Amino acid sequence: MQLDPDEMTPVINRIKRAQGQLAGVLRLLEEGRDCEDVVTQLAAVSKALDRAGFAIVASGLQQCLVAGDGEVDSLDVKKMEKLFLSLA
Repeated sequence: MQLDPDEMTPVINRIKRAQGQLAGVLRLLEEGRDCEDVVTQLAAVSKALDRAGFAIVASGLQQCLVAGDGEVDSLDVKKMEKLFLSLA
């Protein structure tokens, strides 16, 4: 399945932001900064990547579950919710 590049723009931006945050984590480690600061920034990177992953999965699921008329029916929404919960 191909992901629509236009739909992925926010995901790409989020990953780029996470990349910058990760560079910050490395800098904190190299400077010998406080453990709490490092862990806080690392948690932010992890959360940003998790959200990007869920956005990618949501887009893919939507493409898979969309009916021929372009509408997602309520059963498919429940199925998507169940799949998301299985990832958590």
